[in-house]
Amino acid sequence: MAQKFDYATAFSRNLGLVGPEEQETLRKSRVAIAGLGGVGGVHLTTLARMGIGRFRIADFDHFEIHNINRQAGATASSMGQSKVDVMVRVALDINPAAQVECYPEGITRENVSRFLEEVDVAIDGLDFSAVDVRDYFYAEAYRKGIPVVAVGPVGCSAASLVFVPGGMQWKDYFAMDLAKSDFERYVLFIVGTAPAGLHMPYIDRRYVDLAAKRGPSLALAVQLCSGMAAAETLKLLLKRGRVLAVPIYQQFDAYRGRYAVGKLRWGNRGLIQRIKFLIAKRLLSPVHTIPPSNGGAVRV
Repeated sequence: MAQKFDYATAFSRNLGLVGPEEQETLRKSRVAIAGLGGVGGVHLTTLARMGIGRFRIADFDHFEIHNINRQAGATASSMGQSKVDVMVRVALDINPAAQVECYPEGITRENVSRFLEEVDVAIDGLDFSAVDVRDYFYAEAYRKGIPVVAVGPVGCSAASLVFVPGGMQWKDYFAMDLAKSDFERYVLFIVGTAPAGLHMPYIDRRYVDLAAKRGPSLALAVQLCSGMAAAETLKLLLKRGRVLAVPIYQQFDAYRGRYAVGKLRWGNRGLIQRIKFLIAKRLLSPVHTIPPSNGGAVRV
């Protein structure tokens, strides 16, 4: 027989790692998650299981078969369904007492201010190619004094960046004005997200196609991202613990068993980052094709 949902009982196992008053803080907190794809969906479920009580979620996309390998809401029964619709059902099935506001149009210039209104922490779950959206998403969060947590999957690792009020801004860290094309913007995003490059020795670059906005990704990395993002969100909401904010970056690679933390004082404008950019641009430039399993051609 189904039990009646009770918030205190549902999240009682959190106690000991958070105090009763802190759990109440989590219940009253609002977290905005932009994007529900590779990482956004699992960020939502992890935070819902921590007892976060209020969410805003945004994504314009629908689930497709190639999302199955890593996205939290992608199942055989959810194919073709709105990611927002699926994930709000999942979140409320975890915590029926939660409030979830939905933005099925995704993040736009017109709604970004409303999306971030009275938000305690924002989480970047946007596709890596959404450079223009990030530009105004981060700018508005900075204007409103909202910290943004960005933890993305790279290879078998999680790369973490935390942008805090008064700290280095997204536009200054990634320096997208250095790019002369979309391809170069994608490369800048990659080298800025994971400057340590712990994943590079085992990536098969033949399956990386930035022009087609496609690259390899595993569920194990997405799960790692969820844990790291939840930890940073917890520290920010409860105002305890050390937050390693940008220009500090972190990367943990489970496959190689390595952890890297460093500081890019000048972001992507620094000399070493510029050299990495030139190398990555050469390595990731499409130069030939290989036949994928569906019989078409993949540029690499």
